[in-house]
Amino acid sequence: MSRIISWFSAGAASAVATKLINADVIAYCDTGSEDEDNRRFYEDCERWFGRPITRLKNERYRDTWDLWEKRAYLSGVKGAPCTKALKVEPRLAFQQPEDIHVFGYTADGSDVKRAMQLCETYPDLHFRYPLISRGLTKAACLGLLGAWGIQPPRVYAMGFPNANCIPCVKATSPNYWALVRKEFPKEFERMAALSRKLNVKLTRIHGERCYIDEIPADWPVTEPLAPECDLLCQAAEDLLTAQ
Repeated sequence: MSRIISWFSAGAASAVATKLINADVIAYCDTGSEDEDNRRFYEDCERWFGRPITRLKNERYRDTWDLWEKRAYLSGVKGAPCTKALKVEPRLAFQQPEDIHVFGYTADGSDVKRAMQLCETYPDLHFRYPLISRGLTKAACLGLLGAWGIQPPRVYAMGFPNANCIPCVKATSPNYWALVRKEFPKEFERMAALSRKLNVKLTRIHGERCYIDEIPADWPVTEPLAPECDLLCQAAEDLLTAQ
């Protein structure tokens, strides 16, 4: 018997998508490394949904830091290990072949493209995109949360484009790392030290790879591009691994 699973990510779009769908299960892959305010949002959404969220976690790792340190690997040409270990593996262990998967892809152009790619990449899986079908953009989702009296995760107000882990080692934008340095200085310093230890240059300035602590102090924090963290990320990494 098929289940409708809404994959909640503690972000605005997935919350609205979940509210719009009468799912059998609301599931959340806990990486242990999101901003602490995401927990408040998670609990607010449980009350808003009127039902519990099923928390999935890879018990081998406490959080992304634990994974990076144990594997002594952050990110490279084959991607980052955190998406697969902390998001994909718990999901695969939980899902069943006939499940219908609800994702909060929005009607923004880039999201529509990703939704189409997801269907093409995983033709045996069943997907629903309630935000795209209703023409709801990410901005609209944030507006709807406000209208419904739900305070979105604070990272949006800080300027981050999503509510993913802090920090995300797949991000190469110096604007992103400059924003992390401004809003999460402890996490920035910890990553600067770990990336130096593992000799990983996470950002790129004027086409050249460099360590994040080499980003000038006055670097702008606007438009801090951060990659998505979903099944397509893992599919791209798997493709590179197979080459």
